[in-house]
Amino acid sequence: MLVIVAPGQGAQSPGFLTPWIQDDRFRSRLEWLSTVAGLDLVEHGTTSDAETLRDTRIAQPLLVAAGLVTALELFPHPGDAFERIGAVAGHSVGELTAAAGARAITAEQAMVLVRERGESMARAAAVTPTGMTAVLGGDRTEVLAALDRHGLTAANDNGPGQVVAAGTREQLDALAADPPAKARLVPLSVAGAFHTSHMEPAVSHLAQLAASVSTHDPRTRVISNRDGQIVHDGQELLARLVGQIAAPVRWDLCLETMRDLGVTGLLEVPPAGTLTAIAKRALPGVETFALKHPDQLADARTFCERHGEASPVDLSPTWRMVVAPAKGTFHRSAAAAAADSLGPGSVIGDVASLRERTQVSARHGGQVVEWLVEDGDPVAPGQPLLRLHPQGVG
Repeated sequence: MLVIVAPGQGAQSPGFLTPWIQDDRFRSRLEWLSTVAGLDLVEHGTTSDAETLRDTRIAQPLLVAAGLVTALELFPHPGDAFERIGAVAGHSVGELTAAAGARAITAEQAMVLVRERGESMARAAAVTPTGMTAVLGGDRTEVLAALDRHGLTAANDNGPGQVVAAGTREQLDALAADPPAKARLVPLSVAGAFHTSHMEPAVSHLAQLAASVSTHDPRTRVISNRDGQIVHDGQELLARLVGQIAAPVRWDLCLETMRDLGVTGLLEVPPAGTLTAIAKRALPGVETFALKHPDQLADARTFCERHGEASPVDLSPTWRMVVAPAKGTFHRSAAAAAADSLGPGSVIGDVASLRERTQVSARHGGQVVEWLVEDGDPVAPGQPLLRLHPQGVG
């Protein structure tokens, strides 16, 4: 199974798009997204220096645009991609890339949202001097205890041996003076304490804009940063993208879901390298591909063919699917099992895993067409549970 992943802020480097824009089609598409974002992304992807790219208002739109345009180079006919991609995921702002790639929102909607996301996060970061520091190595329990002791948030939990602490400069200085045993601290070149309560003003601003964004259910499984669950409702995915600005990135749980799905190949879109490096440590046996240069496209397509396996999610216009959010055992609601039709938001049951029990709802409701699992059946992340015929559709 193939998963496509999109990196977050900090992955960018000066000139990383220089070889890509030699292709007129690539450049034209990037110029179009530049127009939507109100930024010269061609310039920023080719000639801007590291300090310029550190600016959240520039870095975030550049990352999303780069991921989307290179994905079109990888899959020139986007419809073909869904015959190969088993799941998508994005780290932090990369979730917008993943959401647009899965067709939950359009590329243009993603660019407007990321422009406003970057602007509002930069404003929030300017209120109080804050930052982020990677904590590499050390005992996980001791690392988290040290962060708690100094009032810091584990803003990114990237898997074994890599937690990113976020908070005020004073809190980060205190951590540097009193680090956890056997851990190495690496201050990150970011503008503020992202994915913490310091970003709440940005959440409020983006939530207002998101209320006017139309969505579609994703064309493939989308793995959420919040908890590693599969999200198959467009509005829920959008709400998670907004709230995630001030909530920790649980990439460790995303990796767990990839393992549960049986992923065999992970391809990272540009600027690639960060997430493939994490996957090599956390997912032994999974082949990785860091797409960095257009000269790699032929090999990348071969990689996708080798690992490609279509998601079981199917979007017929005449019915809707309810899918499992996580691996576990499905327990069907007696009321739902006896019903011929379900109202919007009706609970159909829950999925019980070793970690938690997650309620499953039919967000749109409809006439029950077919139950695809029985009570007590083991289910995989994103596995279809129930098919519904939307009310009012002839």
